[in-house]
Amino acid sequence: LVGSEMCIRDRYFFDLDGTLLDSNGIWLDIDIEFLGRRGISPVPEDYTDYVTHHSAPDAARYTRERFSLPETPEEIMEGWMSMARSAYAHTLPLKPGVPAFLDACRRRGTRMAVLTSCIPELCRAALDRHRLEGDFRQIIFVQELGLEKRNPEAFTRSLALLGAGAGDCTLFEDSPGACRAAQAVGIRAVGVFDPFYASYEAEMRGFCDRYITSFTELL
Repeated sequence: LVGSEMCIRDRYFFDLDGTLLDSNGIWLDIDIEFLGRRGISPVPEDYTDYVTHHSAPDAARYTRERFSLPETPEEIMEGWMSMARSAYAHTLPLKPGVPAFLDACRRRGTRMAVLTSCIPELCRAALDRHRLEGDFRQIIFVQELGLEKRNPEAFTRSLALLGAGAGDCTLFEDSPGACRAAQAVGIRAVGVFDPFYASYEAEMRGFCDRYITSFTELL
């Protein structure tokens, strides 16, 4: 299906945002709308980088302090969620080739899991909308592990939850930091192109075990 050196791998980890789901842009849209309503424009680049790599509670606290907002962190998160719920449940599409690739994996008997930084409610809404939740043996939320995906320990714990060995697993992921963390514990990393990380493409092609611009390449 995807080359003889990958066919021997019988467990796949999939990231959600930017890998299976074309969703990374939604958070910038939400940042622009949320901050714009409060007279803050444009959105600072360092702010976007911070909130992208931190949990929602941490990002909300940072947002309140960074812009001296009157809302509590809980109110800020609810503001984000009210915009995100509709997008994940109704509008965000899967990336090209994802349905056919997952179907091929399912028919082949590949054991699959989702490992995501996405908020659980939003992740499940997207999987439900696209009727994919039944494809995965487990959905692991790194916020419940108390770790970032750039931390190799997130993958060590995920392997333990699945009862899997690193050498039997492949990660599909758009984030260079997560790919490196997976490789650090012995998991094969397939880099997936996403516009959010376009500036890292050359770097990822250099260190990932394989790099794809679309899942259609694996069919």
